Amino acid sequence: MTTDIDPRIIDFDYDLPPEQIANRPHVNRDGGKLLVLQEANITDRKIVDLPSILRKGDLLVVNNTKVFKARLQSRRKTGGKVELFLLSPPIEGQHEYLALAKPSRRLKEAEVLEVYGETGETYQVQLLQKQPEGQWLIALPNAEEVVQKVGQMPIPPYFHRQADKQDEERYQTVFAGPTGAVAAPTAGLHLTTEVIAQLNQMGVSIATITLHVGIGTFKPLTANHLNEGVLHPEHFFLPEETVAAIRQTKKNNGRVIAVGTTTTRCLETVALKNEKICQQTGITRLFIRNNFQFRVIDGLLTNFHLPRSSLLMLVCAFGGKDHVLSAYHHAVKHKYRFFSYGDAMLLIK
Repeated sequence: MTTDIDPRIIDFDYDLPPEQIANRPHVNRDGGKLLVLQEANITDRKIVDLPSILRKGDLLVVNNTKVFKARLQSRRKTGGKVELFLLSPPIEGQHEYLALAKPSRRLKEAEVLEVYGETGETYQVQLLQKQPEGQWLIALPNAEEVVQKVGQMPIPPYFHRQADKQDEERYQTVFAGPTGAVAAPTAGLHLTTEVIAQLNQMGVSIATITLHVGIGTFKPLTANHLNEGVLHPEHFFLPEETVAAIRQTKKNNGRVIAVGTTTTRCLETVALKNEKICQQTGITRLFIRNNFQFRVIDGLLTNFHLPRSSLLMLVCAFGGKDHVLSAYHHAVKHKYRFFSYGDAMLLIK
């Protein structure tokens, strides 16, 4: 244990053998395990069991954001390699973007880098102005073409590998729509068209929100986050049809089940800002932790998250810290796979 880490963060730690970190997806998208947690009760199930676990009248709300190929490999004239990570998706006619550059220390303003791909295409990008925290304002003409042809999926750094063709399909949900995320809403990765069809057939509805997962999701939680009570900003959109579905579900005594922490943050942000849930476009910095009063969701389908993370804090706030950490210890003991390509848990009341 290090002395410079806030003890409030250390409280959300657990031991995880490295071999249980999944850096490849299951052979089948819906082939994962599913730990069901109802208060202190733990049941081992499978993702394909979802239609038999949920009830007629329940509503699943999913995040339909689409991940764009944000990672670009480039080289300096000296031959040194530089990885560029675009912080927002390409927009037609826009030439200037913010990007993380790694390594960044020796780069110079006005320097031109050559972006390259595996099949020989090359493009030029100019460094315009250095920004805080390793960011640069860059000039990238034809950004849409560059990203499409040589961009790589922004898989998490703990995969310890480069993204490949498999990730282009599997690090994306089957219902992905509006482009804008630099990380996948991973709870949704488990759902297949077959599972969704079975859910619909037995009376479980599906509704969507859009929350574009930002680069802040990769940054470690700090004492400043705890002291300020906010997280990194992320853009969201809650459509009217989803609002109507939530209201109808509540009226009929059904359960609103958020698929993922991103969906949870969107729904609870809107409910916190308004007397009643309503259509809204905005930015959330909501930090959900202990003693948070949930106003919308009655259940949560989510992956297993990193120790000491805000995502784990959110899950503990919903399911109870002792219950959730006990479930995590159970998952470790029973060889569940963890993190983005890992297994899932369903917390229901």
